[in-house]
Amino acid sequence: MIGVFDSGFGGLTILKELLKELPQYDYIYLGDNARAPYGSKSQAVIYNYTRQAVDFLFKQGCELIIIACNTSSAKALRKIQQEYLPANYPKRRVLGVVIPSAEAALETLQSSHKQKAKIKVGVIGTRATIEAKVYEQELGKLNQDLEIYSRSSPLLVPLVEEGWTQKPETRMILKKYLKPLKNKKINILILGCTHYPLLLADIKRIAGKSTKVINTPQAVAQKLKDYLARHPAIEKKIKKQRQRLFYTTDEPARFKNLGTKFLGYPILKAEKVEL
Repeated sequence: MIGVFDSGFGGLTILKELLKELPQYDYIYLGDNARAPYGSKSQAVIYNYTRQAVDFLFKQGCELIIIACNTSSAKALRKIQQEYLPANYPKRRVLGVVIPSAEAALETLQSSHKQKAKIKVGVIGTRATIEAKVYEQELGKLNQDLEIYSRSSPLLVPLVEEGWTQKPETRMILKKYLKPLKNKKINILILGCTHYPLLLADIKRIAGKSTKVINTPQAVAQKLKDYLARHPAIEKKIKKQRQRLFYTTDEPARFKNLGTKFLGYPILKAEKVEL
C-alpha cells in the first residue's frame, strides 16, 4: 500500500491527484485532525506527531509513505529519513512534498524563461513551513541564481476548512497575502500548503498571467510516478487492488463530510484511530 499522511484534510488534495495519475495502487490516508493544525507547533512536537503517524501507516502494511503535510515535510521528514527509518524500517520509504514542488518550479522556469534576468520565485505557506525556509534550501540546491520571496499565510487553512473558499472575505485576505509577492514581480508561485489548491482559481487570477502557479498535488503525483519507475523493487511490493482506506484521529463523520470536498468524490467510510 501507499500511505498518505497529513495533519488534517489538505493531504486529500495530494491523494486526489495520486488517484488520477496512479489509480491502480492501494492507498491508506491518515489525517491527524484531532491535533491539527501543525503550523503553530514546535519542531519537536511536529516530529513526534509525524513519527507516530508514519509508524501507524507502516503497521497497516504501507511500503511507501507520502508526507503530504508541508509543515511535517519541512520540520520532520529529514529526521524520519535519516534516523527513524534506518532503525525501524530500513527497506521502506518516506517521501515529502517540498522537493517535488521545488523541482516542478525549476522545470517550469527552464521551459518558460529564456531571458538572462534573475528569476523571482514566491512561496506561500503556513508559518512553520515559511519559518523553516525549507523551500529556500531546496530551490537553492537546484539553482543558486534565484531570488526567493516567502510569505506566511496562516489564515487560509481555517478559511478553507470552514468552506469559505468562495467568500469575498477570503479573496480579500488572499489579495493581502499575495500583494507583497506581486510587487516583487515574481515569475513563479509555489503553493506551500496542501489546502491552497482549493483556492487555485483565485490565486491564479490574483497572481496574474505573468506568474506561473505550481499546483503541488500534480507535481507530487508526477514525481511519485517517476520515482516508482526508477525503483521497481519498491513498486513491485505495492498491492494493486485499488483499495482506499481512510483514517482520522478525530470525528469520522466530520472527516467524511469535509474530506469529500477536498477529495472530490464521496468518502463512504472513515475509521477513528489513536496514535
